[in-house]
Amino acid sequence: MPKKVVVIAAGGTGGHLFPAAAFAEEMFRRDWRVVLMTDARGRRYAEGFPAERIEDVPAASISANPITALPAAFKIMRGINEAKRRFTELPPNLVAGFGGYPSFPALMAARAHKAPILIHEQNAVLGRVNRSMATSAKIVACGFDRLDRLPEKAASYKHVVGNPVRLPILAVRERPYPGAPAGGRLNILIIGGSQGARLFGEVIPAAIAKLPDALRQRLDIVHQVREEQVEAARTSYKTAKVNAEVAPFFTDMGQRLGACHLVISRAGASSVTELQVAGRPAILIPFAAAADDHQAANAEGLTAVGAADLFTEAEFEPIALSNLLERRLADPHGLAVRAAAARSSARPEAAKTLADLAESVAA
Repeated sequence: MPKKVVVIAAGGTGGHLFPAAAFAEEMFRRDWRVVLMTDARGRRYAEGFPAERIEDVPAASISANPITALPAAFKIMRGINEAKRRFTELPPNLVAGFGGYPSFPALMAARAHKAPILIHEQNAVLGRVNRSMATSAKIVACGFDRLDRLPEKAASYKHVVGNPVRLPILAVRERPYPGAPAGGRLNILIIGGSQGARLFGEVIPAAIAKLPDALRQRLDIVHQVREEQVEAARTSYKTAKVNAEVAPFFTDMGQRLGACHLVISRAGASSVTELQVAGRPAILIPFAAAADDHQAANAEGLTAVGAADLFTEAEFEPIALSNLLERRLADPHGLAVRAAAARSSARPEAAKTLADLAESVAA
């Protein structure tokens, strides 16, 4: 009997592709064929994606600018037609959309082929592509209890499953929160999302430089910054006599997350979910320009249980951050309590739950 085929439609950023990859791993374990359909930009984040092949189709984001909107529309139509042609060759038993504009052509082709559609929304606000496809889907799965902008018709088949996370992050869950004895070393992990965060490179080194000398000398900093900010951040930490490792990207995020006592991060869906699964306290700064302010909504997954502090971008400045860091780092027990609260809010079985739903839809 031939294996069933799931086409995963995703792209745009790692925030869409990382959960899709965790779902793909689970479907492979269940003996499904997995094909990823994205565009050239999405492929950049798909290195090592667990699929038997990766299909590129043209895709574009349509803006309100009429000069760019018409070429984008033509590009999308080419992508839909190309996806239809490839579906005829496959054909898929299920199409799973994980959001991002590169997922749109495959989902439209699925609708034309009458292939069952499952969509998964990582954020607490339904994204544009998933919103447009929600009433065509059999199931709308989501990462958080809150899901704003869900069409009323789709509310009856909404399923809260959590966000699938990569195996190295799941492994962190098996490690206890690291103790922070009085006078011992304190590890801070600073991550700004897959694109980096310029604001982090400007504010955080300045805030840490304002901490008392005795506290600064105990810190081990791992800081992800934009490439053009690396040297400036290194110089700032060196001047403040702080031990810091600064780079644009870290491949061993599981190890880094497992070793840290506190995380400073954006509030992307993957970041919030990984903090929950790993059980690590955080300071969150939602990206102010995120569509529908969805990062602020995502942050509720941690702030509501007392596992994270929240700054808006307007509030995020060196003195305020330094004062908060001093309070949090002076209270190791409080950090451990926050870590436990984060851990208790997680849904570590998200990939398996989503795969169960996928198989029920395909059946």
